Amino acid sequence: MYRLNHDEGLCANCLAVACLMKCQYMKFGDNKEAHEEMLRLINGEDTRILQECQTCYACEEYCPYGNHPYYLICERREAKGIYTAPRPITKQWINMTQMQGKYMVGEVKERAISLCYIPTLGPLAQGEIFAGLSSSVVFGAEFMCPAVHTHFAKMSVVKERLPKVVENIVKLGVKEIICLHDECYGTFTSIAKAYGIEVPFTPIYYMDYLLERLRDLRDKIRPLHLKAAYQRPCSNRLIPDKNRLVKEILDFIGVELVSRTYEGENALCCGEVIRSISGYRLADDIQERNLSDMVQAGAEYCVFNCPACMTVLSEKAKKKGLKPVHIVELCQMAIGEKGVG
Repeated sequence: MYRLNHDEGLCANCLAVACLMKCQYMKFGDNKEAHEEMLRLINGEDTRILQECQTCYACEEYCPYGNHPYYLICERREAKGIYTAPRPITKQWINMTQMQGKYMVGEVKERAISLCYIPTLGPLAQGEIFAGLSSSVVFGAEFMCPAVHTHFAKMSVVKERLPKVVENIVKLGVKEIICLHDECYGTFTSIAKAYGIEVPFTPIYYMDYLLERLRDLRDKIRPLHLKAAYQRPCSNRLIPDKNRLVKEILDFIGVELVSRTYEGENALCCGEVIRSISGYRLADDIQERNLSDMVQAGAEYCVFNCPACMTVLSEKAKKKGLKPVHIVELCQMAIGEKGVG
C-alpha cells in the first residue's frame, strides 16, 4: 500500500503553523496552541483537529512547504476510525463510485478529455474551443479521480483506486489528458505525488487549455463587458498555482472579476460536504455569506469551476439575483457560440 510522503520534522519545527492558524473553521488562541495540536496529530495522539476539520482542503494551500497536512489529517482519522459523516453516507459514496465496467470511451487519441464521472461535463466539451477533441473523451468510474473520499477520511479507497484509474488511462494509449474536472488535475498532480503514485501520461489543466484556445480564437472574441464573482472549489486548494488562470481567462474575454472578501486564500467552498459533516447550520451560513459577498461586490454572474459547486449553488445564486455560469460557457459566449443571458 502506498504511504504518504510527509516530513514530520518540518511540521515539528514549523512555529508559524500556517496550516492551522489560517483555518477558517478551527480557531486557536495562539501559535503555541496550534503547534501543540499539530504535534499531537503527527504523533498519532488524540487532537481536536480530528474532530473539527471540515475537509475544505485549504491547509494544503496554506502549508508553505507542501507537506500535505490535509492528507495527514485524513490518514489519522481513518486510522482511529474517526469518520466525518455517518457510516451509511460514507459507504454510499464508496459503492456508487465503484468501478463496474460501465464506462464510455470515445474515439480516443493521444490527447483526450476526461469527463471524470460527471455527466454534466459532457455538454461543456463541445464547439470550436474543443474542436478535434469532442469525441476523444473518457467517462466513468474507471476514470474517476477518487479524491472525494478524502472528505470521508477514506484514504485507503484513494490509494486503492487511483493507481487503477491511472492504469485504465494508460491502457488507452493516452499521452495527454485534459482534466475538465478541477479535482482530477489535483488528484493526478498533488495526491499522486504525495503518495508516490506514478502518472505516466501528462495531465493538462483545462483552464490552461482554455486560455491556449482563446488565444488561437482571439479574432472571434467579442468582449462580454460583464462583472462576475468566482466560486473557487475546495479541490483548487490542491493546485493553488492554477488559481491565477481564472482572472487571466476572464480578462481575455472582457469579464471583470470583482474583488471581494471570500476570494483567493480566503475563499469559501460551496458548503455541501460540510452539510454532511457538521450539519445544516454551518453549511447554510457559509453559503449565505459567500453569495451575499458576491452580490455586495457588484457581481452580475457567479462563475463556477466545479460542476458539483454549480449544482449546489446555482438556484441559491439565482435567488440572490446572480446568473450562474460555468467558466467554459463564458468562453463559449465570448466567441458567439452561446447567447449572453
